Amino acid sequence: MSILPDGQPTQATSTPGAASPGAGGGPAPGRSGATTQLVLATLGFLVNFWGWALLGPLGPGIKDRLDLSFAAQSLLVAVPVVVGSLGRIPVGALTDRYGARVVFPLVTLATIVPVLTLSVVSSYPALIVTGFFLGIGGTAFAVGVPLVSGWYPPARRGFAIGVFGIGMGGTAIANFTTVRLADAYGSRAPFLLVAAILAGYAVLSFLLLRDAPGRVRPTGSAWRRLAAVGRLTVTWQLCFLYAVGFGGFVAFSVYLPAYLSTAYGLDAADGALRTAGFVVLAVLARPLGGWLSDRLHPVPVLVWCFAGVAAFAVVQAFEPALLPVATVALLGMAVLLGASSGAVFALVGRVAPADQVGAVTGLVGAAGGLGGFVPPLVMGWVYGVQGSYAIGLMLLSDVALAAAVFTAVKMGGLARRDA
Repeated sequence: MSILPDGQPTQATSTPGAASPGAGGGPAPGRSGATTQLVLATLGFLVNFWGWALLGPLGPGIKDRLDLSFAAQSLLVAVPVVVGSLGRIPVGALTDRYGARVVFPLVTLATIVPVLTLSVVSSYPALIVTGFFLGIGGTAFAVGVPLVSGWYPPARRGFAIGVFGIGMGGTAIANFTTVRLADAYGSRAPFLLVAAILAGYAVLSFLLLRDAPGRVRPTGSAWRRLAAVGRLTVTWQLCFLYAVGFGGFVAFSVYLPAYLSTAYGLDAADGALRTAGFVVLAVLARPLGGWLSDRLHPVPVLVWCFAGVAAFAVVQAFEPALLPVATVALLGMAVLLGASSGAVFALVGRVAPADQVGAVTGLVGAAGGLGGFVPPLVMGWVYGVQGSYAIGLMLLSDVALAAAVFTAVKMGGLARRDA
């Protein structure tokens, strides 16, 4: 039984007689088996996110080729984000019911189709439709978190989920390679390569992926389980925090190439390379956030991360010189947004009912992705109206500061209770 900050109790339920891996009273799975599954889950997250992020680095080039407005370009790169985010809700519930061993290969196979389609379509409407289905790759997150949570006990779950979060590096790989592969080997090369890698992982995951021993299988329909999760106050608290933390990361990872091109005059390859550096730092910081959360508590980690993001966003709003001030501000936000994402899911591991981790992950993950959908549209619209990104960055600062205050006030009871 865990008590939420507003006094509402939540009960981590399980099927009578079934061991809940990592929960009190149940035997923890073997270390070697857990490590293997963590590696497989992280690899699957990475390759699916690689496919999910293919449109981001190509955005500036598509804008110039099709003579798009900033708002149209922002919509193009944001569509896969929102679809991948909302798709995590049903995919998380399906993972609770059928297990990651079934769902992970299916999600990976489904992502291959839009990736291959991108190699042949060229019109803006066709790119929007294909981007919609490309969002399937973003749902892999809701498959991996319940898988990893089941294999690790609570004392190590924050770090393990943080390591799984390294799969966000798929967006870094996309930024590092997509433009260069297209320039060197033709416009279809990045899509054909990613499709082949996805196919290889689908086979690998089908052969080797295993759900944790004693996995709790929920009863009842997926919609009833989602409704039950939606009635938990902590679910919506976590949604807000992840929308700010991971949503900020997603927004930067998909929009930063366009921002650097417009604000600092960088070409597409240079902007994609710098964006990849941003993503790499955020990815490496995610297990750090989980590790700190295991040792301190997720709440103080989140407070400091959000407060730091707010400060760096104010600095960047004045559009300082790229070297060194803007670089420090942007990379500082990368570290803090990555660490906050790891801390949020360390908190999920502490408070989510054992048989509903997938459903909670789906809702929280959806909120994070939706948090990444809105800022690119706002930034594109603000720049189109004002000719400046300052207002958009100040809004980011305000939201991050609000998240820091909310975490300290509303979630602080969790830290005091667990002390």
